[in-house]
Amino acid sequence: MSADRTPQPLPGVTLSEDDGVRYLHLDTPWIQGGMRIRAPQVVEIDYIQRMLAVLLWLDAGTLHEGAAVQLGLGAGALTRFTAQQLKMPTTVVEINPQVIAANQRHFHLPREALVVRGDAADWLAQAEPGSVRLLFVDLYDHEAAAPVLDDAGFYAACRAVLEDGGAMAVNLFGRHASFAESIARIATAFGSEATWSLRPTRQGNSVVVATRGAALPGRPELLARAAQLEQRFGRLRLMARQWPRMIRAFASLPGVADAAPARPRLP
Repeated sequence: MSADRTPQPLPGVTLSEDDGVRYLHLDTPWIQGGMRIRAPQVVEIDYIQRMLAVLLWLDAGTLHEGAAVQLGLGAGALTRFTAQQLKMPTTVVEINPQVIAANQRHFHLPREALVVRGDAADWLAQAEPGSVRLLFVDLYDHEAAAPVLDDAGFYAACRAVLEDGGAMAVNLFGRHASFAESIARIATAFGSEATWSLRPTRQGNSVVVATRGAALPGRPELLARAAQLEQRFGRLRLMARQWPRMIRAFASLPGVADAAPARPRLP
């Protein structure tokens, strides 16, 4: 099912704070992102940590290479990480100017990141093919009910913008009825052999990883990469050694793999 592309009024931004963490909301109690006030580089939200598990598909010695793009700014945790920790050229696309302003004032939005105010689908349509190494997609509406962009054409455009060996991480609600259909559309665009899911968080977020030619390494290399990531970024509370046991191949997901139509291997 294609997302409704009729322009909708943009929600306002509100903030809350609890136990040293500042949270971003869009006119509802749903948390759209958070930052530990005294340690803004710490990756505070569980599903954001799991989105960073996409780094396991990349060689640890090359993490600074290529460009990173985030579709949906949230509270800027991914932007801070790729721009300031990985030192990658980073672009973030956000449609809501209030979210951008809140990040500039309250969430340490990196000055070195390029912020594009606009629609993610429009940005993908004009982006240079094969120009992105890391793509993060977190595009929920203010009710956090379903992805704003979730159709086959959108995921095909995501794959097109990735370079060979590039990888994408998408936030989906694993307990939402649309999860099986959403991950099936991703598998159709990327190929079922290039699509994985991480175990859902307690809140119900499932992260899906899909790649353009980047295979999941064998277990010894996978564990080595996880250990390297935790050693390097453990101070930011990245529990990378836990990630390998969370990964599930698309074909192993019960009741999901059958939802994706077969298609030839993609180039």
